[in-house]
Amino acid sequence: MQDTLLYIIVALGISIIINIFLKKIGVSQIIGYILTGTIIAYAFDLRYMNDSHTLEMVGEFGIVFLMFTIGLEISLRKMGTMKKEIFGNGLMQVSFTAFVVYAISYYGLDFSLRTSLIIALAFALSSTAVVLSYLKSSKEIYKPYGQLSTGILVFQDIAVIPILILIGFMTTDANQSLYETLVNTVTSAIVVIGFLFIVGKRLMTWLLHFSASSEVDELFMGSVLFIVVAASLLAHYMGFTYSLGAFVAGMIIAETKYHHKVESDIAPFKDILLGTFFVVVGMKIDVGVFIDKIVLIVGVFITVFILKSAIIYLLLRLTSPHRRSLKAALALSQVGEFSFVIFALASMGGLIEDSLSQILTLIVIFSMVVTPFFIAKITAIVEFLSGKKDAGEDMSALATRKDHVIVCGYSIVGKFVAKELDKLGAKYIVVDNSNKHVKEALTDGVEAYLGDASKKSILDALHVEHASSVIVTLDNMDKKRLICEAILKHTKDVNLVVKVVSLEEKEKLEDLDITVIVDGKLEVAKVLVEKMATCQLRYNI
Repeated sequence: MQDTLLYIIVALGISIIINIFLKKIGVSQIIGYILTGTIIAYAFDLRYMNDSHTLEMVGEFGIVFLMFTIGLEISLRKMGTMKKEIFGNGLMQVSFTAFVVYAISYYGLDFSLRTSLIIALAFALSSTAVVLSYLKSSKEIYKPYGQLSTGILVFQDIAVIPILILIGFMTTDANQSLYETLVNTVTSAIVVIGFLFIVGKRLMTWLLHFSASSEVDELFMGSVLFIVVAASLLAHYMGFTYSLGAFVAGMIIAETKYHHKVESDIAPFKDILLGTFFVVVGMKIDVGVFIDKIVLIVGVFITVFILKSAIIYLLLRLTSPHRRSLKAALALSQVGEFSFVIFALASMGGLIEDSLSQILTLIVIFSMVVTPFFIAKITAIVEFLSGKKDAGEDMSALATRKDHVIVCGYSIVGKFVAKELDKLGAKYIVVDNSNKHVKEALTDGVEAYLGDASKKSILDALHVEHASSVIVTLDNMDKKRLICEAILKHTKDVNLVVKVVSLEEKEKLEDLDITVIVDGKLEVAKVLVEKMATCQLRYNI
């Protein structure tokens, strides 16, 4: 018992120190946990424990809570608004990448059918943790290529569930043919998902409602933990993975008003248990293998990087411009954290050899270490390869601009605002993060620039502090708030005028020191009454 406590305390201390350092250089915490596991295994000679069933169960519930939080992010409503990005681009990317990698593994490298399938499915996935973290922190998520990347990542997260179920069936039903395994996987997934949505949705909503009404945080937290574990156990007892039940439970709660509170409350449990899983992965790493196979690991990584980039680029070019497709392809070129899960579970189930699992895991680790340094340079790389910047990106002409009006957004309302400013003879510029809208503005003879007005670098280039006014015409509420927050943080000496379309939007902006909030519906109502008052009255004689 004392030794166990010692191992836990040392592991916590090492992980904290490593992750603080990795955070400063922009590397994912996942790497820190894996390194912690490796250090602990060698420092205390614990490599014999890497097959501990207890540790595996704790680690698996880390995946359970991760899938639950992903389910919270993927509501049915969100999937409906991003159908093309998620089910179009995402399905094509995963399918074609897996097919090409499978063909290379099976026919080119002579791996077995099951091993080739596992490698193909794992390498088809990208890193949600690394890529989405960067896109969110840099605000690139609101750019067109960021939306493309996000849609594909969402589909990959969804695809993890059937992949894990498939591995489960391949492990337990080794005598079944691949066709029978696939049919059982699809059929079983439909049954359990339907059951949880039909029966579980009402029970979960009822439980969250009454625990929230009690206004006792412990009861609400307990209810959330009960829902996650109960849904996971239900799925497991019906023959599926724990993760499937948790994922569906997350999707159900995402449709309720409690999803934001649930997400914030569950985060510490998810992070701790997920960290344990990656510590277990780290305990399985053989440092000698890494040193001995370093050339092979780097070579495979470069091959996968080029292959995935090419496949994703060619698929996206069917519907998207060259530069946007290239940026998204480069952003998704790495191998993601769920590949750890796939290789670990496949190795535990005897589907791939331990030595091969070691090398594949080291390839994924190398990929995730390199990605944070690479992804921040994507725009510069694309500009270098293309030899030019996007339309409207060069803002050097604004260096001496003063007392100008900045119009954020050039969609329908933005175009009308520009026309009215033209009538007044006002000096104005347009900024939009859509290349299409910028090109439309330039075609209309409007001075327009491509950029996200919520980024400090763009606000510096626009010289917002010297502008007379900023007019925000966007429809997206999240983008609108981000821009307002960024402008008010940048300067207080500018008139900020914001368009809203509902009372709900107005309430969401009330805490900001906005100069004028224009309610579109209210203004239309006033105009209608004014027009009515000026009309000649008609009397029936």
